[in-house]
Amino acid sequence: MTSFDPRVLRNAFGTFMTGVTVVTTHDDEGKPLGFTANSFSSVSLDPALVSICLANSSRNYETFARAKGFGVNVLAETQKDVSNTFARPVENRFAAVNWRAGPLGSPIFEGVSAWFDCSTFKTVEAGDHLILIGRVEAFDMSTAPGLGYARGAYVTPAAEAEALSQGTNLIVSALIERDGKVLLVGNEHGRLTLPATKTGKMGVTSALNGIIDRCGVNAQPGFIYSLYEDAAQQQQHIAFLCQAAEGEPSQGTFAELKESTLMDIADAAMCTMLERFEQERRIGSFGIYLGNQISGKVRPVPSEKRVMQ
Repeated sequence: MTSFDPRVLRNAFGTFMTGVTVVTTHDDEGKPLGFTANSFSSVSLDPALVSICLANSSRNYETFARAKGFGVNVLAETQKDVSNTFARPVENRFAAVNWRAGPLGSPIFEGVSAWFDCSTFKTVEAGDHLILIGRVEAFDMSTAPGLGYARGAYVTPAAEAEALSQGTNLIVSALIERDGKVLLVGNEHGRLTLPATKTGKMGVTSALNGIIDRCGVNAQPGFIYSLYEDAAQQQQHIAFLCQAAEGEPSQGTFAELKESTLMDIADAAMCTMLERFEQERRIGSFGIYLGNQISGKVRPVPSEKRVMQ
């Protein structure tokens, strides 16, 4: 079976645990089955275990309860139609997607943010749901932003960005991460900083895409990680957490957030944000900072436990 670095898996858990997923398996006759769920969560890193909740009333209950394994497809922000298809009683749901068998055999979709192919580790009856605990045998992740679901509605990075002000005093920065390292660039004083730009009249999405293009990295706009006001400079700052694929940037360098690196960060508020990011990355749980350049609150990323079947 495919081997993987636990540090990469930890990062995948931290990035995707609140996304919309489609859970898949095969029935006794080899027919693919699946349902939409956003109750996906990490259980353990050693061994690598994940869990999904399945309603006792689901027509897929018996098959998944007996299955030797299952797949978890973390949908990309462009796959709302896939989520809707697998959330409804459609007769042939798999006709709407391109899929293949994963390393363990579970149906894996094309174009997703991440997928996990799992063997069934344990099932637990819990009230009106069955908890499926799977051991991760293989997984992969891409730079495509995930599709979120909170308070009865889909959430995407693009929707979040366009909901923000397009004021000329808004500074957008990209916290571009890969394998535990963050892309840092030098400023005019020789200090380190995140790649950033003023939005002007271009809007948040265009500004963020411009940053990524200038850095020459294969990355997609991610979710809001920090939003704060700098009253002294009369500016607003917004940082987006983005995942990068392999490849060397044309600007800056991917660096570990060691103490020596953090001491060379030009802006104190940015240094504090990066210290928080490193702590959260290690435990695989991220939050969103709201406040000013001195103090504020970190709110956990909302995780709805509603299962759509």
